[in-house]
Amino acid sequence: MSIAINAKAGSVSAVTDASDEQLDRGVLNTSSIVFMVLAVSAPLAVVVALMPIALAFGNGAGVPGAWLLCAVAMLLFAVGYVRQIPYVKNAGAFYAYISASIGRVIGLPAAYVAAVSYMALCISTLAALAFFCGDMFAMATGIDTPWQLWAFINIILVVWLAYHRITMVATVLAFALLAEIAAIMALNVAIIMRSGFPAFNLGDFAPSSVFAPGLGIALIYAFNSMIGFEGTAIYQEEARNRKTTVPRATFIAVIIAGLLYAITAWCLSTAVGSLNVSSIAAADPGHFVTARANDFLGSWSVTLFGLLVVTSAFAAVLGLFNNSARYIYALARDGVLPARLAKTHPVYKSPHVSAIFLGAVLVVSTAIAASAGLDPLLNISPMFVGVGSIGLMVLLMLTALGIPVFFAKRGVFGWTTTVAPGIGGLAIAGATYLAATNYSALTGVDSPLVNGLPLILVAASVIGFAQALWLRSNRKEAYEMIGASRIEDTTN
Repeated sequence: MSIAINAKAGSVSAVTDASDEQLDRGVLNTSSIVFMVLAVSAPLAVVVALMPIALAFGNGAGVPGAWLLCAVAMLLFAVGYVRQIPYVKNAGAFYAYISASIGRVIGLPAAYVAAVSYMALCISTLAALAFFCGDMFAMATGIDTPWQLWAFINIILVVWLAYHRITMVATVLAFALLAEIAAIMALNVAIIMRSGFPAFNLGDFAPSSVFAPGLGIALIYAFNSMIGFEGTAIYQEEARNRKTTVPRATFIAVIIAGLLYAITAWCLSTAVGSLNVSSIAAADPGHFVTARANDFLGSWSVTLFGLLVVTSAFAAVLGLFNNSARYIYALARDGVLPARLAKTHPVYKSPHVSAIFLGAVLVVSTAIAASAGLDPLLNISPMFVGVGSIGLMVLLMLTALGIPVFFAKRGVFGWTTTVAPGIGGLAIAGATYLAATNYSALTGVDSPLVNGLPLILVAASVIGFAQALWLRSNRKEAYEMIGASRIEDTTN
């Protein structure tokens, strides 16, 4: 039995599994979900674009330890996060979890902030993807093409994939992710084999190295690279045996990402010498990783890395787009947004209406940016990456700190329900503070306009807060549906 809301009349009625508002159940296994969430973080893009900046302006040789600290904080958060899964049965992730722990009045604003944040990251990554596609095409043919052409081509591809069955998306992301991880590990192995194990200094993980000046900057980029792992819960309605699959996928994704980034940072640092890594990375952060690839793998690898950055960016756009679509879908199904956005495809069971709507948003955003003469890499990408990152970090903090509250309401206290998520939440809160107070480090620019864009998140949260209060006073039944359970625990 499920609950359907008439958005116009505000009435609530019980129906039996409204098939036109149901996602495809039981089609995603553990590996599929892992691929989906890891693809959102774009590992190769993190290594090529973010890690050199952390090495250059962060704590230098202590950067591998900074990534490990981040991974530990995320694991502590995950310990409590997965304990909530039997209770929170909704594709809304942040939205549903915050509603269940802190309350619906905060949960609804969180949903709007999450949707805006994922779309901001999607727009940012799409702009970078369009630039790289045009750049690669020019190198291959000698023909210059407008970046917006590549943006529109990629929007069509993303919407087409999101329109179809989720397993098709998972397959595409799996191939892209495995290719980029293979490239990263090939470089790591080459550095290890040539340098030898004695060259790797365990002192890089000593407190004196990790907690050196610049740790705050390093943590900003470390946490930014780990954003998206809460997305495992977004796919719980489509997961096989969600109570087992989603927790397992969450832990696997965090461990793989944490170890991959820490090992890669250590290898890159060792390749040039721990004492020299900050100055060498600062001299040319944009080519720091490809220069190491050229040195340790050969010139052919530079071309390969360039190609895989494109596929990595595409996978990230696709993953972010799917997350956004499911937030819009969840909000519409709960009666907060127009009911039409909650419709699923009769054959593919995908949130195809939400996907088409978000595709239109991307088209309009691209057209506006192009008409304004904005550069995709220098203007659009930094404009939106900070908005998305800070928004998701705030929501991650609220979700983590809300877990002990959720279980305290039920009289449950312990390591997994109180202590671990509480410590993880405080660590994430510290990183969020560092990101907010060093916001220009996220965007990479000093423009007051760019660094003032997080006000969009404030506006979104105010709208959500006001709507929640109005629903509580005027449409009690609709208010009660915010973040409501949507999964019957039979086989799932």
